[in-house]
Amino acid sequence: MHTHEQTVSLARRRRRRYSAEFKAEAVAACQQPGVSMAGVALTRGLNANLLRRWVVEAEQAGSVTVSPRRAPVESSSGFVPVPLMSSPAEPAIRIELRSSSGVVIVQWPVSAACECAALLRELTR
Repeated sequence: MHTHEQTVSLARRRRRRYSAEFKAEAVAACQQPGVSMAGVALTRGLNANLLRRWVVEAEQAGSVTVSPRRAPVESSSGFVPVPLMSSPAEPAIRIELRSSSGVVIVQWPVSAACECAALLRELTR
């Protein structure tokens, strides 16, 4: 009977430390209209829960004001107003085809998704 002995190295993860300036910039980015907190966290390599805690701490300290889109809304009718962007950019379908010779990127407006599907069907025949 053969047995394998495997050594697993359990290196202890070090807790990251962020400067006050980095935290302030991340919190300020969350206060911009039309920006999701999860998106800000993702672009900065943070956990969204950690960023949310920083925002709450900044609001409690009075260093930022509560954004209207995060303020609780009292409504007896059940209607909750949702702010919309004034000039939303049309979302696009983005397709990246990678090969050893390079990358081809195709961006197609979502409003023409049927035409994009037709193109893909033709390309994959």
